[in-house]
Amino acid sequence: MLTYDWNRTLPPEQVLELYQSVQWSVYTDNPEVLMKAMTQSLAILSAWENERLVGLIRVVGDNATILYIQDILVHPDYQRRGIGTYLMHETLRRYAPIRQKVLATDNTAKTRQFYESCGFLSNEQLNCICYFRDEYHMPPLEL
Repeated sequence: MLTYDWNRTLPPEQVLELYQSVQWSVYTDNPEVLMKAMTQSLAILSAWENERLVGLIRVVGDNATILYIQDILVHPDYQRRGIGTYLMHETLRRYAPIRQKVLATDNTAKTRQFYESCGFLSNEQLNCICYFRDEYHMPPLEL
């Protein structure tokens, strides 16, 4: 039976196993930074089967004007069961008054379909442009 919890203490070994299961090695290469990010997030909604962490959505923001969906992931053994949709919908319900909800993700048909089914629009659809600087992939900024 699946259960969902807001801001439950997450065992670091289960967090790492979940991120490894979806091959997010940028996170798992530095477990201390990942766990620091977890504790400093605005909120985390986690999905559990018994005592096993099987999915989560992590949000950051100011809780007033902007909400950034930093991570949403579901263990591959549990995908296609509505867990990701539930995590997203519950997050959108909880933060309904916040006008801007933003996320960045890879541009695949699967991800577009998922986020558009949750009511998100791409930058192109809004006639916007998004700028992104990822220090992991960029040379250091010369100041």
